[in-house]
Amino acid sequence: MPFNLSKDEILETVRMVQAENLDIRTITMGINILDCRGTSGEATGRKIFDKIAKQARDLVRVGETIEKEYGIPIINKRVSVTPIAMVADGLSTADMITVAHYLDRAADEVGVNFLGGFSALVHKGYTRGDKALIESIPDSLALTERVCSSVNLATTKAGINMDAVYDMGLIIKKTAALTADRDGLGCAKLVVFSNAAEDNPFMAGAFHGPGEPECTLNIGISGPGVVANIVKSNPGADLGELAYIIKNTAFKITRTGELVGRTASKRLGVPFGIIDLSLAPTPAIGDSVADILEAMGLQMVGAHGSTAALAMLNDAIKKGGAMASSYVGGLSGAFIPVSEDAGMINAVNQGALTLEKLEAMTCVCSVGLDMIAIPGDTPAEIISGIIADEAAIGMINRKTTAVRLIPAPGKREGDWVEFGGLLGRAPVMKVNLQSPANFINRKGRIPAPIHSLNN
Repeated sequence: MPFNLSKDEILETVRMVQAENLDIRTITMGINILDCRGTSGEATGRKIFDKIAKQARDLVRVGETIEKEYGIPIINKRVSVTPIAMVADGLSTADMITVAHYLDRAADEVGVNFLGGFSALVHKGYTRGDKALIESIPDSLALTERVCSSVNLATTKAGINMDAVYDMGLIIKKTAALTADRDGLGCAKLVVFSNAAEDNPFMAGAFHGPGEPECTLNIGISGPGVVANIVKSNPGADLGELAYIIKNTAFKITRTGELVGRTASKRLGVPFGIIDLSLAPTPAIGDSVADILEAMGLQMVGAHGSTAALAMLNDAIKKGGAMASSYVGGLSGAFIPVSEDAGMINAVNQGALTLEKLEAMTCVCSVGLDMIAIPGDTPAEIISGIIADEAAIGMINRKTTAVRLIPAPGKREGDWVEFGGLLGRAPVMKVNLQSPANFINRKGRIPAPIHSLNN
């Protein structure tokens, strides 16, 4: 399919890159590894390593070449694989840890910064493989550098697996404890989903879903600075006009991302999958979703009106992107992580943005409660309660929601955690300590909502 940019579009893209922090946040190669099952963790891990090393051997080189040719930064090159719980079903917890080590070695071998897919899909219940993988998560994330893990425990069609909700509260606590020397960094590589997307290129939640082809290339674009600038440039626009302006901007950003994605796809000989339109912020000044919301007229993100502003932003981004590409997928919207967004960090530090307000905003954002540090002594059942609330929002609203919490060992409300790089830093947020323990301990399954019966 021919794809060309006009001279004016190219010049505008150059301006976006140089002055407004436009970048391709990630090129993620999804690889099917269902054919890599061996008789043990060791044998399975070796087969997975060999396949990733062969399939993704040119990913980083091609990405870097495209960066230089087009002058568009490609921040991350990543790999996602078939959920390991499916590949290694029947193996032991110890075997799963062995597989995680091979995944880490494979990521290092091909030069990617993260590898996703140490995952389990348990929205309706556990297989033996699911159980073994989940039990292995704390040790696997503590002992590896680049492996990312995710667990999908709810869908609109299946309801919420409350057994898994209970378990994940304990798993997150243990993961934090095993990486206490790094402020609980293991939890930054672990996300719990409702309605997980099978083609999401962003970490920590990327995995190569069961419905995906043998190999595919997915692109995650990001341009919070570009959108913030266009909003600031139109102070007199009413909200309808502003939505139109943002939509047009998203169209241009998406065109740039598709150009890079199709070029990489052709050079790697891998089918082009999807382009994820998400506005993914970084800790850098001028690259913040919070800045966009404040440019719309909020004194500070977290003020009343923040949810409405975010809803408008998300919708405009989706509409503009969908007009620019026929292959929009993944998460596609605005991310609101705390530690990865300078404006969000400031709002939390000033007391304007609370955990409860963030939860309300997840009804309309791209994902959910993301990269939020909480006190290290937060009980597991409260973490499970937070997960259950987010899962319910996703289930009822037919959208992807997620929780990536860091109960920072030894830290209290007002202390800071430091992760560095794109993971950033964040103040430890206050948590409501009223206990949901009796509710969480009931376990079982919350049934799917009535509107799931739409076949």
